[in-house]
Amino acid sequence: MNTGAAPEESLMGHLLELRTRLLKSVLALMAAFLALLPFANTLYAWLAKPLLAKLPSGGQLVAIDVASPFFTPIKLAFFVALLIAMPVLLYQAWAFVAPGLYRHEKKLAKPLLVTSILLFYSGCAFAYFLVLPTVFGFLTAVTPDGVAMMTDIGRYLDFVLVIFFAFGASFELPVAVVVLVLLGWVTPAQLREARGYVIVGVFILAAVITPPDVISQLMLAIPMCLLYEIGIIAGQLLRSKPAG
Repeated sequence: MNTGAAPEESLMGHLLELRTRLLKSVLALMAAFLALLPFANTLYAWLAKPLLAKLPSGGQLVAIDVASPFFTPIKLAFFVALLIAMPVLLYQAWAFVAPGLYRHEKKLAKPLLVTSILLFYSGCAFAYFLVLPTVFGFLTAVTPDGVAMMTDIGRYLDFVLVIFFAFGASFELPVAVVVLVLLGWVTPAQLREARGYVIVGVFILAAVITPPDVISQLMLAIPMCLLYEIGIIAGQLLRSKPAG
């Protein structure tokens, strides 16, 4: 009768722990969102600067949908809140799985989590300060004469969020390389041998996810190639360290 009590109690304990972690994550996200909500229009004005700076005198964004002036800034505030709360969300995920990890796995997981967050933020900053001005400078330069470039605020937000996600995720490449090496799926030597294929794949990926101009493609492909090399070096260093 009592043989199944321990596993059931263990499962219930894990479920309660998961609920607690999820609740804390949601509360952190909602707190950040509510704090940013009064500044939603200010956030959107800040986000629109790279495009507005490249538009001709008098150029502006437009709202095609009736409700977009209300919902679009709120949508942006939510995604900014998600970025701000990301360390808390990842910590809660880490706290849930950490008890099941070995000591050496915990030692490696912590710096990898911190590094992945910083790299994602770096990718977003790189996109905002360097890539977006370059992209919008190109797009406004090739606009035909007699055509007024008036972008919808909702579509502009969607476009920028895709760019942010693409560059943020691409900057995670060193972490992915290190994880593959530490798991033993590949070796640094194999990664160096595959360098040529990786470079071709990176340029193809950059051509797919960036706007159709060579400069923005290079601005994604070149950092990814450099980050790939950094990942190989970091993987080699961590792999050569004794466990424990």
